[in-house]
Amino acid sequence: MLVAFESLPETARIWIYQSNRSFSKEELGGIDEALSAFLTEWTAHGQDLKAGYEIRYNRFIILALDQTQAAASGCSIDASVHFIQRLEQMYGVTLLDKMNVSFKQGEYVAYKPLLDFKKMAKAKSVSSKTIVFNNLVTNKGEYLSHWEVPASESWHSRFM
Repeated sequence: MLVAFESLPETARIWIYQSNRSFSKEELGGIDEALSAFLTEWTAHGQDLKAGYEIRYNRFIILALDQTQAAASGCSIDASVHFIQRLEQMYGVTLLDKMNVSFKQGEYVAYKPLLDFKKMAKAKSVSSKTIVFNNLVTNKGEYLSHWEVPASESWHSRFM
């Protein structure tokens, strides 16, 4: 059951998928349609899942699920991963590789392999003040308050 992302409680479970590149306006339209269709039909053991999404910076797909009504099951999570894999194939992007880091350089969102980010930290090209995207947040409350933070306030701090 698709609902507005804003209407979901702060306890809603979050999954963040970062793209290796920005989506074009045309791609965003198709992704928006696909997400709406998927979440409208998303179920767990026959129960509708109350879920919403948003796309940030034309690059991040954020799925949110209110688990007070029905929780995600292994099968429903698998279905969402298969859906994301289809998006990867349709748009020629990488969304599931967790070994990459996104961070801000001014208003631009940079995307680098983790090893390159470590090298950049060592070379002082990024610092503890660099705004990073902490895709390990687990609920909407954490997403709203701790997703886009200085590296010093994230797991990225170990490289500074």
